[in-house]
Amino acid sequence: MIAVKEKILEERLRQARSSSNLALVVIALSFFVSLGLLLSGRFGEGTISTIGGLVSSLKCLQFASEANDRLDRILIEEEESK
Repeated sequence: MIAVKEKILEERLRQARSSSNLALVVIALSFFVSLGLLLSGRFGEGTISTIGGLVSSLKCLQFASEANDRLDRILIEEEESK
């Protein structure tokens, strides 16, 4: 029982780290691509790139949240089965 709880907590931490790292990489890439496009005079492409980066970052965070919700449900079900 305790082992399952510990594994779930470890998995939540791993997913939190991974999603944070992924979000940071996507944001950084989006920033540099957008900055390059804006500096080269391609305002429309820079705006689209920025919006795409923001949307993908939000999806990464949503994915991490859903994964944590699933792990929470498993933890609750495990505690209820005691």
